[in-house]
Amino acid sequence: MTDINKLLEGARNGRIADIARLLSIVENEEPQAAEVVKATYAQTGRATLVGFTGPPGSGKSTLVATLTDAYRKSGARVAVVAVDPSSPYTGGAILGDRIRMREQSLDPGVFIRSMSNRGRSGGLARATRRLVGILDALGFDVVLVETVGAGQQEVEVARVVDTVCLLTIPGAGDDVQAIKAGIIEIADILVVNKGDRPGADAAVKDLMQMLNLGTPRTSWRTPIIRTSATGGTGIQELMAVIQQHRVWAEGSGAARQRNLEAMRNEIQTLMQERALRDLANRLDNSALEAVVTSSSSLPVRSPMRP
Repeated sequence: MTDINKLLEGARNGRIADIARLLSIVENEEPQAAEVVKATYAQTGRATLVGFTGPPGSGKSTLVATLTDAYRKSGARVAVVAVDPSSPYTGGAILGDRIRMREQSLDPGVFIRSMSNRGRSGGLARATRRLVGILDALGFDVVLVETVGAGQQEVEVARVVDTVCLLTIPGAGDDVQAIKAGIIEIADILVVNKGDRPGADAAVKDLMQMLNLGTPRTSWRTPIIRTSATGGTGIQELMAVIQQHRVWAEGSGAARQRNLEAMRNEIQTLMQERALRDLANRLDNSALEAVVTSSSSLPVRSPMRP
């Protein structure tokens, strides 16, 4: 059996292999997963946790890579957790961030973890919050979380990080999507990426109008930051606003409230997982086969004709 204490010691000393092994134990729900979470939980709450969500093509990966470089120049250790969509057949995923962040992956002060969402909705994998907590406990100063980028239902990230950045780009119709999506309500910062393109001013204006239409949930006024990840424009401003939001959240009590809600959701998730696991253990293959066989005898709806 794996020596968790030895792994933790190596991980805290920056051994990439030990960090990866700890995360794999938790992600794969191995028997020692609970031991890892229990051993690291008390050290959480120190890192800056930032999530990035938005539609495909909004430049999330490029922005995360550029931000990683900027944080590294400030002396911070950075961990990146990127969630990719998984194959419905193999469960695997194309680890795009590993490809885009090749230079950053060679930096000993950067740790990149790509993970498959394993078919889970909400933009994240089931174990994402636990992995982020472990990276926080291992001494990373900043943990950046990138969602799948599949659409309007990617709201789970608000239960994992302290600050949510919602990305949009000029001329893609994302402003219309955002106004009818619940996702804009979880955004702490709105980012108009690829802001050097035509239509960026209009995108910023539309977002401002949307914010003015709604009623603020808190005293935090959601800022709109214009960036160009490839050119580095607006990166320092975005970092400053992320820090401002963290200071506000800690001072106003919003950070504590968000953490309590996240813990409540995590406990409910664990209870559901255990209940499903216990049910699966009670049902043997013959019982499942009987259910499938009985279901196959039901009439099948014929396809619609043109």
